Amino acid sequence: MALWTLHGNGRTVEPGAVVTPSERLNWPATIAMGVQHVVAMFGATFLVPTITGFPVSTTLLFSGIGTLLFLLITKNRLPSYLGSSFAFIAPVTAATASAGMGSALAGIVAVGVLLTIVGLVVHFVGLTWVDRFMPPVVAGAIVALIGFNLAPVAWGSFNAAPLTATVTLAVVILFAVLFKGFLGRISIFLGVIVGYIFAAIVGELDFSAVEKADWVGLPTFHFPDFASAGTWSAIAMFLPVVLVLIAENVGHVRGVATMTNASVNQHTGRALIADGAATTLAGLGGGSGTTTYGENIGVMAATRVYSTAVYWVAGLVAILLAFSPKVGAVFNSIPTGVLGGVTTALYGLIGIIGIKIWVDNRVDFSRPVNQYTAAVALVIGIAGFTMKIEAFEFGGIVLGTVAALVIYHVGNLIARARKTGADDGGPIPAVGQLGGDPQD
Repeated sequence: MALWTLHGNGRTVEPGAVVTPSERLNWPATIAMGVQHVVAMFGATFLVPTITGFPVSTTLLFSGIGTLLFLLITKNRLPSYLGSSFAFIAPVTAATASAGMGSALAGIVAVGVLLTIVGLVVHFVGLTWVDRFMPPVVAGAIVALIGFNLAPVAWGSFNAAPLTATVTLAVVILFAVLFKGFLGRISIFLGVIVGYIFAAIVGELDFSAVEKADWVGLPTFHFPDFASAGTWSAIAMFLPVVLVLIAENVGHVRGVATMTNASVNQHTGRALIADGAATTLAGLGGGSGTTTYGENIGVMAATRVYSTAVYWVAGLVAILLAFSPKVGAVFNSIPTGVLGGVTTALYGLIGIIGIKIWVDNRVDFSRPVNQYTAAVALVIGIAGFTMKIEAFEFGGIVLGTVAALVIYHVGNLIARARKTGADDGGPIPAVGQLGGDPQD
């Protein structure tokens, strides 16, 4: 029995129709769309290892392998590309600086194992307990503080070459509002290209390593270090990332279900297990932690092609690219100023995703519990609070996450017992029409 049935004539998608996960177009079209998905994920996937100092080729390799593993675990029914997760940037940067790359990789492995366990629980028990433990006001606060916690890092890179960083940032914003469709969605990638060219013109580009690199060669592998004294305190910084990956994976599955078939939601547990396994594997070999990519959902929505065959092609193409050291050297040559411009937008956008969670779920910020849950967590994350207990040091992300969870759950418990009305009363009721201008 064929893995995919041919959709229609194999060349076109009829108006109002979609190519479902179990279908495909003809192979030339499928291969072309697979390459397109690689282009869509490339800008974000290479940026994470470039910022954290991880080898780009190794991250690409585990990104491709992780995508194929995801397709296998979800029984070839859930189209998704697994690229580098930005949620790992803050803990990886901090762990690498304090304890080395091995400790950072140990943290990535810990996140992958824990996410796999959560996936198993969701698969057999259901998703309700996750929604109760991490309601929208808490989830939004955690995602937002992870992005805003990185603001000083963006400033450090920006300040190294202000003119190049400003040009790069301006191009990213301009392309996002100037283009529509696919080009608009890869504005960050295009901004890096323009910034790279500008840096070369003003003499900030060092291309010597690219010239020396071979066209074909093995990626560089690194391994986690669980023995160093600083590893276990570093691992604590990674645990909040699990909450982000849960939110991203659940959102991805629900998005695909909305555009294809509601039955896709039953694969949520498998999606979490698959992403957990892929992240664990990446951490064991020196790659960046993975997540399901929204960029590729955008491509699917634009093309109406949700075939998993496309993602098999994309995963294989990423693996092939990983075996070119010259490709990795090109990305490693990106000047600091270019990264400063891009990360200024990127880190802010991560924070805005958290705020969007509040908006989409109509969180009621007239309730004191919700106010303090978000307010305290954000200030802790943005200011970079730290706390040291013996050999363990906890940073702003860990402390902000703990604060959000404790304030929300304990605050609700007290407010409801006292009937003060300070608790989370649920989403704000709809008043009038939602979305668009009022209609007569």
